[in-house]
Amino acid sequence: MTVENIENKRKRLIFRSWHRGMREMDLIMGSFANKNVPEFSVEELDCYEELLHNNDPDIYDWLTARAEPPANVKTTVLEKLLAHHYASNRASGSDGVTCSKDQ
Repeated sequence: MTVENIENKRKRLIFRSWHRGMREMDLIMGSFANKNVPEFSVEELDCYEELLHNNDPDIYDWLTARAEPPANVKTTVLEKLLAHHYASNRASGSDGVTCSKDQ
């Protein structure tokens, strides 16, 4: 895979992370992607892409420990996602979401 293709894949995965369908998952997955996808290896990008194929309610249940993730999705990328703390990224402004007092 060329460097250009890898960068396009990174952009696509970040976009898909911010446009999941459930606002909660947009915020969690989008902030995670902003923080991690630029540094992911090609293998990690592939794992993350596979993770994004799962339904929002399933991923949300894994993140909130309501359900155990199936063995086929237990990867280092999922471990990083489970360790991701949206609130601390939001407080630091690294989640990519901006708010205006005019809203």
